[in-house]
Amino acid sequence: MPQQIEIETADGACPAGLHVPAIPSAKGVILYMDAFGPRPALSGMADRLADAGYTVLVPDLFYRFGAYGPFATDAFGNETSRQQLMTMIRGTTQAMTESDSGAYIEALTEAGVTGPIATLGYCMGGSRALVAAAAYPERVAAALSFHGGNLASDADDSPHRRAGTIRGRVYVGSAGVDNSFPPEQSARLAEALRSAGIDHMIENYVGMSHGWAVPDHSVYDVAGAERHWKRLLTVLEEALV
Repeated sequence: MPQQIEIETADGACPAGLHVPAIPSAKGVILYMDAFGPRPALSGMADRLADAGYTVLVPDLFYRFGAYGPFATDAFGNETSRQQLMTMIRGTTQAMTESDSGAYIEALTEAGVTGPIATLGYCMGGSRALVAAAAYPERVAAALSFHGGNLASDADDSPHRRAGTIRGRVYVGSAGVDNSFPPEQSARLAEALRSAGIDHMIENYVGMSHGWAVPDHSVYDVAGAERHWKRLLTVLEEALV
């Protein structure tokens, strides 16, 4: 079970789950949530990472909006919850998460994570993981995105524009068909990372749908999720040394 903590940020108190391994570890992971908020499915994933020997922090990126959900993973199918979700997503900017990530790293340090960390994100969290890696290159040794959206869009704050300040390894696992990360964005991100000299891999999970790796999604795929775990744990083992 995680410890429930509050992290003081520039904009208030951010609730977070802190998952500590049985044997204390100096290596940590920030798990950036998908659009539906912290919930048992993400907590279970963080527990699995803790069982593998990492201290894991799961912050609530939507804390500025006060109490909510979490949302069911079919929330976009309901007009009321879809509008609420979109308001919260648009109202939680990359700049906000970048600023908050400094406090997240500090919270991990206070928990004994004195070594390198990884940033890991799903869906909307995927772009946050890359932005945090660019903002805190001295601590982030790996950034991983699974079915992350808008990683190389036309927006001014698109993560690919920050590739030049990343120093850690980057892994991107994309769904086979995902309108939020189409082939042209994949190519643009690859070019940005290669031009910046970043050790990276962008892998296409053919046949998987957006959300396949998170167990409470309707599109969850057991084989695809285990493939994601294999890639994830390998990158962490190799990069967090």
